[in-house]
Amino acid sequence: MREYRGMSIPERCDLLVIGGGINGAGIARDAAGRGLSVILVEQYDLAAATSMASSKLIHGGLRYLEHGQLRLVREALAEREILLRTAPHLVRPLPFALPIDGALRPAWQIGAGLWLYDHVAGRSALPRSARVELHADSGLRAEFRRAFLYSDAWGDDARLVAVNARSAADLGASVLTHTRCTKLTPEGAGWIARLHRQDAEPMKISARAVVNATGPWVSRFLADSGVAEPHARARLVKGSHVVLKRSLPGARAYLLQHTDRRVVFAVPFEDEFTLVGTTDVPVSDEPGLVAISTDEIEYLRAAFERYFAESFGDAEIAWTFAGIRALYDDGSTNPSRLSRDYVLDMHHTTGGAPLLSVYGGKLTTYRRLAERAMARLTASLPGMGPAWTAQSRLPGGDIPDGDLGRFIDSMCIRYPALPVTWIRGLAHRHGSIADAILGSARTPADLGPHFGGGLTAREVDYLIDSEWAMSADDILWRRTKAGLHVTGAARADLAAYLTAKFARN
Repeated sequence: MREYRGMSIPERCDLLVIGGGINGAGIARDAAGRGLSVILVEQYDLAAATSMASSKLIHGGLRYLEHGQLRLVREALAEREILLRTAPHLVRPLPFALPIDGALRPAWQIGAGLWLYDHVAGRSALPRSARVELHADSGLRAEFRRAFLYSDAWGDDARLVAVNARSAADLGASVLTHTRCTKLTPEGAGWIARLHRQDAEPMKISARAVVNATGPWVSRFLADSGVAEPHARARLVKGSHVVLKRSLPGARAYLLQHTDRRVVFAVPFEDEFTLVGTTDVPVSDEPGLVAISTDEIEYLRAAFERYFAESFGDAEIAWTFAGIRALYDDGSTNPSRLSRDYVLDMHHTTGGAPLLSVYGGKLTTYRRLAERAMARLTASLPGMGPAWTAQSRLPGGDIPDGDLGRFIDSMCIRYPALPVTWIRGLAHRHGSIADAILGSARTPADLGPHFGGGLTAREVDYLIDSEWAMSADDILWRRTKAGLHVTGAARADLAAYLTAKFARN
C-alpha cells in the first residue's frame, strides 16, 4: 500500500477500471463484491460526462422494438424490475402518455408494440398499457388527446453512479477521481498503469486486468495505450436536453413522435420542472464535455410545440445539458438507428495481458453489462466469486418493503421540526442513509448553513466525505440537482464553504 492524497492505494490490484461513469462504477462494484482487489480511476468527477446527461429513464426502450432489438428490450425491462427493487429511492415508477399521431404511426401499430412491451419481460409490478382519451387539462392540443398510457420508470443517473462507487468502496475498492491513466504498459500477463493527478505526484500500479469503460474516449484510450487494433469501433452521438421552468399536468411523462419518426420525451423533473430530450447528432471531433446547440434547442422546441398547446421560449429554459454516447458502430448510416446495446471487446497482448473495452450500453442495463464483463474476465481472474448484484440493495436502498413514501412519512415523525421538503429531498437522494446524515439534528439550525433547495452543510459534508464531491458543480448538478433551486448568492456561499472546508483539511 502507498499513500496517495491521503488515501492508501494498493500497488497491485486484480482489476483496474478506467472510467467513472455508470458502466465503470457498476463493474467496480461487481468485481469488488466478488472478492477482487479493484481500483477505479476517473479523469473528472464521477458521472461528469455521459452518465449525467441521460434522459433519466429506466426503461426497456419502446422504440427499439420497431428496430427489432427484442433481446435488448427484454433485458432492459428485466433490469428495470431489479432496479425498482434494489434502489427504490433512486428509481421510481413513472406513467407515460403516448399521443396517437396517425400520420406517423397508426394506433394499431402502437397498440401492438405496447402489448409486446407489456409481455416481453414476463411479470412486472407496473400497470399494463391502455388506450385513453386525455382531457384539456393535459396541456395537449385537441387533435392529440387520443393516447395510450403505459408504464416505465425514472432514475437519477448521476446518483446511481455515486452509490455504485460508494458500494464498491465499501467492498474494498479504491476510487480515484480527477485522476488520469496517462500510460498503460503490458508487463507479462498483466499491466503497469501510470496514474496522474495535477495536485499529486504520478504513481504506478500493476493490475492483472484492465477494463476500458471510458465511454466517448474508448477508442482514443486504446490508441493512446498502444494496444492491438480493436475488433470493434465506436460511433459518437451527442444527445442534448432542456429543462423548463414549468411542471407537466397529471404527474405523467409524455413520449412524443417527431416528424422525423424519432421520439422525444417530456418528463416531470424536480417537482416543478420539465425535462425535454433527447437529440441524436453525429460527432466527429475529439470527445469531451459538450453543450447543447441552438439547432438542438429548436429541434426539441418543434417536437414539444407540435403536441402541447403552449410552446416554450428561451427565457423558460432553466438548464441545458448534453453528453456524447459512444455507440457500437453497427454500420447504420442513421445515428438514431444505431443500436443502444452494448458490446464487450476483449484484447490480449502478446504476453496475454487482458484489456476489456466497453462500447455502447444504456443506463438501465449497466448492472447486467457489469455482470457480463466479469464473465468475460473469468479466465483472466480465476477464483472470483459468483454473480451477486441482482439481489443486493444499493446503498440507501434498504427501505422497509421498498415503500419510499412510508419511509418519508416516518422520517417526518422522527424530525418534526425539519421542513418536509428537506426530508423528502434527502430521502430521494440517499434513501435509508438520510437518517445517518441527519443524525441528532432536530432543527434546521443543527444542519448548518442552508444553501437552497434543501441542501444544507450537513449534507454537503457527507457528499465530500463519502461521495468524492470536490466542487460546487459536483454537489449542485451531480450529487444533487439543487442547482435548479439555488440563487447566485447561494452558489457563492457554497463555493466559499468548500474553500474553507478544504483549507481546514
